[in-house]
Amino acid sequence: MSSLRDLPSVDLIIQTPQVQEWIGSYGRPLTIEAIRSVLSQVRSRFVKDESRPAILPGHQALLDDIQQTLQLWTAPTLEPVINASGVILHTNLGRAPLSQAALQAIQSVALGYSNLEYDLEQGKRGSRLVHAEALLQRLTGAEAALVVNNNAAAVLLALTALARRRAVVIARSQLVEIGGGFRVPDVMKQSGARLLEIGATNRVHLSDFEAALAESPALIMRVHRSNFRIVGFTSEPELSELAGLAHQSGIPLVDDLGSGSLLDTARFGLGHEPMVQESLAAGADLVCFSGDKLLGGPQAGIIIGRTDLVGKLKKHPLARAIRADKLCLAALSATLLHYLKDEAEREVPIWRMISASPECLRQRVADWAEKLGQGTVTPGESTVGGGSLPGETMPTFLLALSLRSPDRFLARLRHTRPAVIARLQDDQVVFDPRTVLVEQEAVLLANLKQLLG
Repeated sequence: MSSLRDLPSVDLIIQTPQVQEWIGSYGRPLTIEAIRSVLSQVRSRFVKDESRPAILPGHQALLDDIQQTLQLWTAPTLEPVINASGVILHTNLGRAPLSQAALQAIQSVALGYSNLEYDLEQGKRGSRLVHAEALLQRLTGAEAALVVNNNAAAVLLALTALARRRAVVIARSQLVEIGGGFRVPDVMKQSGARLLEIGATNRVHLSDFEAALAESPALIMRVHRSNFRIVGFTSEPELSELAGLAHQSGIPLVDDLGSGSLLDTARFGLGHEPMVQESLAAGADLVCFSGDKLLGGPQAGIIIGRTDLVGKLKKHPLARAIRADKLCLAALSATLLHYLKDEAEREVPIWRMISASPECLRQRVADWAEKLGQGTVTPGESTVGGGSLPGETMPTFLLALSLRSPDRFLARLRHTRPAVIARLQDDQVVFDPRTVLVEQEAVLLANLKQLLG
């Protein structure tokens, strides 16, 4: 019968040539920790089964467990996936993929030092707040701009800096909750502002806003319902009407667009998503929107508008806590340049996906089916996602696989490297080419061939 005395010591295991290679790859401290962890697990199992004869694992089995432990401990938890779901701005899959120019911009500032907060002209300390500001001013016509780490932070900063301990007027129909539990009432409370909700769930009138002015509010706020719709017997004042009322009363109007687009989505057969430029033209004093949704850039919160208001936000202590880092600013600037040079549809991945024609998508799927030797080409629908254009779809073509156990196949897809995210439709596993990057096609087909074989 085996005895714990038969277990090799840590020193003996370390002398194994294979373990010496792991020390070179993983470092000595981590390798030793893995050895001790595996030995401890073996001892624990042995003691629990002491009432029955126990067999200790052999030397090679121990080495296999140690190697698996090292691989598990060092495996990245954040890894690339192939998005074949047809949801372009898939929140759970990282939203917008970046353009090649954005990736190159990140690499150029990450590999060495940069002038993040250094004025090259003056030869002294500068400000990171200037990066991307000129591009945003030129693109939108705004007087000033500020970039923070996401749009939730942008809204929190605006409310904290401009309305702390004062009322903020907002329509009851706009007290939204977005993914991750971000609720407008909760953000109001956190900022120290007092929520002054007006109107009914489905209808709010300009007179409701006028009546609320008796409370001497700090500002009027509009929140775009980017992830749901209210239909039927509904009404709301136009943004220009709210701007007129706010300016007449001497208080700012803040427009939280959420996603925020610089291109007209209606050009691509979708509904019209409110554009950043339109909000400014309608009279909004501050406009907040995201960088990683319809803009197609890195995660960021962007605030544009009046110089005096943006200046207050820049000076507020909270601005430092939520500031954007150099990698974000580099990628965002490169993304904005695509719009400035009128090349966003060609260079920004999400706009390539949105503008892809059904015929182009059908040809890609037909090519997939031919290379796989199985699967059918079937019509389907893609969506924008990311809390943008709720209910809107785009026609596409799908590769459909009829399988005995589709759920099990989807699970196996998630365990390939890179993982493949597909979806079920009519009991078939389907793959939408709209969200599969061209450079990912070869590995996608290789993974499918392996699983289907």
